[in-house]
Amino acid sequence: MAEADLNENLSETHHKIVKDICKQFVLSDDVYKQIKEMFLGEIKRGLCKYTHESACVKCFMTFVEKLPSGCERGKSLALDVDETRCRVLYINLQGDRDFRMYSQNYPIPPQILVGPGRDLFDFFVECIADFVYDHNLQNDELSLGFNFGFPLNQKSIKKAILMTWTRDISSAGVVGRDVVALLQDAINRRGGLRISNIVIANDTTGTLVSCAWKYREAKIGLVVSTGFNMCYLEKTKYLQLIRNNVNTSPTMIINCESGAFGNDGTLDFMRTPIDITLDKNSVHVGEQLFEKMISGMYLGEIARLTMLECIKAGGMMQGDFSEEVRTPMIFDVEDMSQIEADGPGNYAVTRKIFQKMGYSEPTNDDCENLRYICTVVSTRSANLIASCLACLIDRVGDPYIIIGVKGSIYETYPNFSTRLERKLKRLVRPEYEFDLVPAEGDSGQGAALLAASTKKGKRDK
Repeated sequence: MAEADLNENLSETHHKIVKDICKQFVLSDDVYKQIKEMFLGEIKRGLCKYTHESACVKCFMTFVEKLPSGCERGKSLALDVDETRCRVLYINLQGDRDFRMYSQNYPIPPQILVGPGRDLFDFFVECIADFVYDHNLQNDELSLGFNFGFPLNQKSIKKAILMTWTRDISSAGVVGRDVVALLQDAINRRGGLRISNIVIANDTTGTLVSCAWKYREAKIGLVVSTGFNMCYLEKTKYLQLIRNNVNTSPTMIINCESGAFGNDGTLDFMRTPIDITLDKNSVHVGEQLFEKMISGMYLGEIARLTMLECIKAGGMMQGDFSEEVRTPMIFDVEDMSQIEADGPGNYAVTRKIFQKMGYSEPTNDDCENLRYICTVVSTRSANLIASCLACLIDRVGDPYIIIGVKGSIYETYPNFSTRLERKLKRLVRPEYEFDLVPAEGDSGQGAALLAASTKKGKRDK
């Protein structure tokens, strides 16, 4: 047998090994439809007063009872917080869907993220003060929209309890506390800021509000970046957690907290041994199990663990483990994105990423197999999101709906949005039409819009 034929047979053998290991991530439409129905069951459990406490998908009320019309006027600030930075914004609504906005990012020092909660909120306020004085706003009395990108149990539009930290944050003394009160206390400690009113939103609510300000058909918000969550506009008559529905608005935005879907074991039938290993090695074991299969925080690690299995089986790198490839989180979603962005037969970027993982001379087959792993892992992420979005589209029940989307994975990962939309079309009832629309600005802009347009109501306090 010629050497070329031997190499071709060896290449096919290696790819078959990789493909067989990756089969666990390839699910049928029937499975995704099953996940869709299970998610609907969780939505109903989260909305029911008798099962809310035990539900994984909590469906928290946001007390945002209507979406903006685009005609609002006013000035406000926003504080937008995630696991790496806080962003301060100033917005001046001028009506007719027109506004002026300024913003500034402030990286959060790593030591602040694992220190006392008091220090974390004092840091937030110093960022606000820096922004206010830089933009000569110290003499203005302003409302502030607080966009806090972590699981919240809202008691009103001005009170929200942090349920748990996610990702790698563990700031002490914040879980179980009202984050609005903690921010107000920090403002009072510092002094010198004329902030008279704080309203709270999480990042998905802010995304939906921002999108709805421009598109009146927007009824669902999706965030997929380092984290993952969704919200939607629910009919108030289904909100059993409201003690008295008299004089309420007919709708309210519901914060699903969908990253916790499956925490009770309902998704164990489709979770892989690699998913289980990733969870065991994570900071918050047993929590946010759905998010750990979807979000940018974890996709790279799923791909790395899959690569380890392929190396062990002899399908890649001639079965040799480098010291670097054994290092958790050395391979991230940005690496995956660059690898999938390489054109057919072009492995220049992939080879550089292999060098980071301790391999100086990967073969073309190694490069192609790593690309295949990335594609399978990222496609499962898009398809799982589609399952839940299809459930929400069916539940809202409008003939046409816009889904406002925010997040680096959706916006920049090659073909992610296409895969998501393609699977969504297969899962949504045929009588419903939809469009996925990137939310202009971000969820912080939505929080600022909310602060500028929200009037005090009966459940504000």
